[in-house]
Amino acid sequence: MHVITIEEPGLVRVTKEEPGHLAPGTVRVRTLYSGVSAGTELTAYRGTNPYLNRSWDTERRLFVEGQSHSYPLAGWGYQEVGEVVEAAPDVADPPVGSLVWGIWGHREEAVVPAAKLVGHLIPPGVDPLIGVFARVGAIALNAVHAADIHLGDQVTVFGQGVIGLLATRLAVLNGARVVAADALPARLELARRFGAAETFDVQSGSVAEFVRKRIEGADTAIELSGSHLGLHEAIRTVRRGGRVVAAGFYQGEGLGLRLGEEFHHNQVQLVSSQIGGVASWLSHRWDVERLQRTFMELVYRGEVDAAQLISHVMPVESAAEAFALLDRQPADVLQLVFAFEGTTG
Repeated sequence: MHVITIEEPGLVRVTKEEPGHLAPGTVRVRTLYSGVSAGTELTAYRGTNPYLNRSWDTERRLFVEGQSHSYPLAGWGYQEVGEVVEAAPDVADPPVGSLVWGIWGHREEAVVPAAKLVGHLIPPGVDPLIGVFARVGAIALNAVHAADIHLGDQVTVFGQGVIGLLATRLAVLNGARVVAADALPARLELARRFGAAETFDVQSGSVAEFVRKRIEGADTAIELSGSHLGLHEAIRTVRRGGRVVAAGFYQGEGLGLRLGEEFHHNQVQLVSSQIGGVASWLSHRWDVERLQRTFMELVYRGEVDAAQLISHVMPVESAAEAFALLDRQPADVLQLVFAFEGTTG
């Protein structure tokens, strides 16, 4: 079976792996589409992911000396859609022939525990392409939950990539008045279509000063650019005692993040949001599975038009070109999806 493999930093190939064994309680899924989560996957492509340079101690929840992962990285991805083509004798749900979304990586086929796909069916008549948004949508929803938005809150969302645009839409649905910030005019236009009340081009000046000319400051800022400079500006943007949700995947040292300034003097709350778990005060009611299902229900009902975020659908054979495009021309790509239908050779 074909699988996209990052052989080393900057080198991607489509390789082959043996089909998995269909054990009790599992189903075989043939991949139709696999979405790229550019922020995370480029850390693997560029060699900056902390798991490649440090070891994650799951018991102590600390990064320590060593490596958790090493090259080659086969099937690095977590936004897949496929058809259930075979099921173990003890499995009735999901049924053979159904279309499902889930996580099994950039590979042509996978054997997946059936329990992980229950409730993941794509309804008849729905374009299966939108299933690639389940995980990134959950990341955006997780950040919005961590922001603890209330009706009428002033919220600034930094970064209008796929997850930032989805966070903008979800914050609006939650009753916020959103200012969307980014450096790309096309993405700011999408943010307006997703409900942002105002947009701001970060290349034109300070978001904080722009917001404070209108109001005392944002109640909350959600930072999804993954830039330390963006995080610093988000901290500057919120009012005294305001909250900043750091949901970007920050790489390297925090250059430009000056915590002795507004963060210190305005007693800003800094909250981390990461899809490994939900906000602690919601964990008795919410989990990642519920986040994913909730987001997909919003898509099915038409409250979030995720499909318009797809900019590229490329055959899996073009994986090397796709990652090079994401790395070198990120402004030209929004949501990139690999198509596995018709894979040959």
